[in-house]
This record gives sequence, structure tokens and C-alpha cells, in this order.
Amino acid sequence: MSRALVIGEALIDIVEGGHERASGTERASRTEHVGGSPLNVAVGLARLGRPVDFLTHIADDERGRRIVKHLEDSGVQLVPGSMTAKRTATARAVLDADGSAHYEFDIDWQLAGTPEVAPPLLVHTGSIATVLEPGCRAVAALLDAYHLSATLTFDPNVRPALISEEETARRRIERLVERCDVVKVSDEDLAWIDPRHSPEQIARTWLSMGPSIVAVTMGSNGAFAVCRAGLVRMPARPVQVVDTVGAGDAFMTGLIDALWSLGLLGADRRRDLARLSADALERVLSTAVLASSLTVARAGADLPDRDALTGS
Repeated sequence: MSRALVIGEALIDIVEGGHERASGTERASRTEHVGGSPLNVAVGLARLGRPVDFLTHIADDERGRRIVKHLEDSGVQLVPGSMTAKRTATARAVLDADGSAHYEFDIDWQLAGTPEVAPPLLVHTGSIATVLEPGCRAVAALLDAYHLSATLTFDPNVRPALISEEETARRRIERLVERCDVVKVSDEDLAWIDPRHSPEQIARTWLSMGPSIVAVTMGSNGAFAVCRAGLVRMPARPVQVVDTVGAGDAFMTGLIDALWSLGLLGADRRRDLARLSADALERVLSTAVLASSLTVARAGADLPDRDALTGS
């Protein structure tokens, strides 16, 4: 077991907002990038030299083939059976003046069967894949199946525009928190999931439910994480923000990569992960924040490779 399996949506981000110059005049820009939170994590891990299989639901159309090429160029192995959709999903991202993105989605999420891959060291999922019917049920079943062999990681990455049954979605998120070893979540996600409590209160509650690490990102205010050894805070790195697309996915990628480097992945290392020290958590969190800062300095979800991460 030496590979990661990432399960989740792949789509095309249609980014609108900002301005570009053409013939001496300014006009609003519109660009398309390959995206999807789980896809970004798969690509990010592969760019860092980690072997990755990716299970998704895309079509054999122009946009789907663009996604396949992006995966191939990054070194990600697409799991057989992933190209069965009628159309490839899109997410229209409108950028505010500060680079923050707001999304509108066109997506059909389905999965069927068991992935034809070797038993993984790590299984990551999150976002749309874990709450959107009917595919979310298959994702939950796969996590149950892989719990005996792999470290499970989860990023809720809530997309309210796609959620019609809010309480059902909250219950699904809670069940995955209970099942997973590492959970990453943003303060914005937590404000939607549980507006009555602070991010720190929720993180500590989630930690008591089963995970070994709960990490919370807070944009320009940095991030913090809790483990059984305590709480660690990490300030954001000063950077010129181009946009925030993929920032949380880069953070998740850095978190996984740092734990991988420490030899803490795989179900047989679950006890060691649970005994993570505060000093080790600080190093892990520092890597995650660095990966995120490098990404927001670029347009779209352009996650760093190993040279960029180690050279910064």
C-alpha cells in the first residue's frame, strides 16, 4: 500500500471577474480552469511526487477530455469507469474585488461499483461528492470499506448552492467526521454547519468524535489545528493574492503530504497519528499554510510542485 485514492468531483471552473487589458481598454475577464476540490487535491499530491488514483464522474466530451489531459499531465491515474457521465460538470466562479470566489454549479454526481485499484494507503474525499445524491451514498460506503486499510481524510468544503436538505447534509458531514482520521474545514464552512458555536469549539467537539487532527483555515487570519496534544495556531504568510480558488485544497494537500513524510499514513499507523505531538502538528500545519499561500498567488487552482514547496 503506497498510493493515495482520491474520490470526488472533477469539473471545469468558469471564472468571471477581475479585469484584463485589451487594445488599451479594460474589460471583465472570463477564463476556464480544470477544477473540483477532490481533483485539486489529487493533482496537488501528484505534483508533490505522491502516487495517486482518482475516482470521479465525468463525460467523454471536450471538457471531460480536458480534465483527463490535466490529470495525465500532473501524473494522476484516472480510475477505470470514471468517464460515464452524460456531461462534464461546471462551476461558475464569480470573483469579488478581493479575489474571493462565489460559485454556481451544473453537476450530476454518481458513482457505481468498487474502484479497480490496489488497497490504498490514504483515501481522501470531500465537498460536493459527500453530500450530493445519489453519489454521496457510494462515497460513504467506500470510506467504510477502506477504513480497515487506509487513513481517511475529509474536507467538507460546503457548497450551499447545491444543498436543498440542509439538516441532511449536516448529518452526513457529522458522520464522515466521526469516521475520518484527519478533517480540514474552513471557518466559513463552520459558520454554515454550526453558527451557534465558535470554530475552536466545533473543532474540539469534532476531535472528540474520532479524528486525530481537525484543522481549520481562516483565510488571511491563518489557520489552527487541534490534536490530542493540544491546539496549534499558524499565521497566514504575506502574499499578493491573485484569487482564492484552490486555496483550501492546497492546504489539504500540504496537510496530507506532511503526514505522509512523517510516515503516519495507513490504518496500521492510526495509533501513532492519534499520538501526534504539538510540535509535529506545528510542522504539519506550517507545510499546509505554505502550500495554500503559494496557490493564492497564482490564477486558478494552480497548486505547487515539490520544488516550489521546498524552495519557499
